[in-house]
Amino acid sequence: MDPANLAPLRRLFDEQRVAALATLHRGEPAVSMTPFALPSGESSLLVPVSALATHTRDMLAHPRVGLLIIAAPSDQVPVQALPRVSLQADAERLDPTSHECRAGRVHYLARFPDAAMMFELPDFSLFALRPVSARLIAGFGQARTLVAGGLDAWLRAPGQ
Repeated sequence: MDPANLAPLRRLFDEQRVAALATLHRGEPAVSMTPFALPSGESSLLVPVSALATHTRDMLAHPRVGLLIIAAPSDQVPVQALPRVSLQADAERLDPTSHECRAGRVHYLARFPDAAMMFELPDFSLFALRPVSARLIAGFGQARTLVAGGLDAWLRAPGQ
């Protein structure tokens, strides 16, 4: 993959507001939609979840999840070539009294101010999705896998 394609793929985290979240549910794959935030300079994505949601129980039982962020469809790009990022991440429920959770809530609400009431409900908690690998697809024949330090640095970089 041409290194010039890395910045546009990183921008997907800023431009897109929802992702597909894949969890393991009773031994079967399950996919749901989740709004997310990636705070500037950080590498963990934040997702608020309700204790009533199946994917919450799934993440507590099996923390390894998949997350797919995809560019908006366009008449200029065939759907099979849409830029996208597929992450494997470890989900961790943040302790509501921790600095990380309080700061995460601030970042999340800066992106989704209308979500403030969720954090007032006792069944909502904030999870950090800590990526362990990413498959970056910039189009046909333009793919790259990132892991470890390379993934961390790419996620922390601004979308430019």
